[in-house]
Amino acid sequence: MSKPIRVALVEDNAKLRHQLESLIGNAPGFACVGAIANAEAALTGLPPIAPDVVLMDIQLPRMSGVECVARLRALLPDTKVVMLTAYDDSDHIFQALENGANGYLLKRTPPDELLRSIADVHTGGAPMNSHIARLVVQSFHRRGPSPRQTENLTPREEEVLRLVSQGFINKEIADQLGISLETVRQHLKNCYAKLHVRSRTEAALKFLK
Repeated sequence: MSKPIRVALVEDNAKLRHQLESLIGNAPGFACVGAIANAEAALTGLPPIAPDVVLMDIQLPRMSGVECVARLRALLPDTKVVMLTAYDDSDHIFQALENGANGYLLKRTPPDELLRSIADVHTGGAPMNSHIARLVVQSFHRRGPSPRQTENLTPREEEVLRLVSQGFINKEIADQLGISLETVRQHLKNCYAKLHVRSRTEAALKFLK
């Protein structure tokens, strides 16, 4: 039997925190190992727990989730962080992703989709609601391309990264391009090496800048 995905929550809204704690704690294949109300407590309380995935509110009192994710990634480099927010402004999205967040979801995400996203990020995905993904792509397009960063990518590698930047997981990319899952993984490895990054989120950010 596989180990459950160990999830911790950082959310200052007590009602939502308890709802998420109940959802994750009662879902097969998941375990809620911490439910914390603010960033300061997260930075001291989460490192000893070392959860697999952290769901973090972006609008926290005092220290924001954007700042917290940067500090937390330094303390827990192997932990995946997904931002949860009621707001969908692109500035907060980019700051969180650039600070090391692995995904970004709206708080109104349905429970089943939220659980799927946790499982996805745990296996290397970069979950985003389709609305969030569109904001990311539109904003980077407004910033304009920087071809020097991707001049060594092959056309197929560019196709793969474009789909990654739109929030697709590896299986969906394989289906869309008519290639195997292993081929997608190999293309991503090549992209990481060429762009000098370590994750699909970093690769997508560098590709779209």
